[in-house]
Amino acid sequence: MDPDEPRRIGEAVKALGLRHVVITSVTRDDLEDGGAEQFAKTVEQIRWFLPESSVEALIPDFGGNEESLRVVLESNLDILNHNVETVPRLYRDVRPEADFERSVELLRRAKVFSPGIITKSGLMVGLGETRQEVIDVFRRLVGVGCDALTIGQYLAPNLTSYSVREYIHPEIFLEYEKTAKSLGFCWVYAGPYVRSSFNAEELMKYVKECCSE
Repeated sequence: MDPDEPRRIGEAVKALGLRHVVITSVTRDDLEDGGAEQFAKTVEQIRWFLPESSVEALIPDFGGNEESLRVVLESNLDILNHNVETVPRLYRDVRPEADFERSVELLRRAKVFSPGIITKSGLMVGLGETRQEVIDVFRRLVGVGCDALTIGQYLAPNLTSYSVREYIHPEIFLEYEKTAKSLGFCWVYAGPYVRSSFNAEELMKYVKECCSE
């Protein structure tokens, strides 16, 4: 890990004149705090170099470490994003190192620790889930105060990865979007090519307006 990385990212953000920044990383289970301090320092440097830019952190679950979550939340970011990725039944095959309940708990704690934070999560579909399982995930996320949701089509990154079980029709994505909004999400973006950071600035503006009502 490069301790000078946060400063260099802050300088790059200023040089590019970015309006919205999404920070993410590979999972760093090799670090005691899961990389939380590096996330926090990066947010702080962006604030220093370009205070008018909004900042979103797409974080891992930190192995359930509550203190790591607090460190990130105390960095003055705008959006905390953590993706549940799929339905609980498929975790063993799709995300064996992760835990659905741990991810939901992270989003719940984020609202407890920082009630004003905007929380966001994301789902991939086409992995073999049922529509009811997807809707059940919507309810779980809304139940812990999750504000925003992205839903996209899973595409296998290579031939040895978990294979696509179904290509979801665009009309189903529209149904998912309507259902999720009806259940209480402030903002939902759903479609075959949607990813977690898709049109992130647009989401930031909308969610801030929606959640301030």
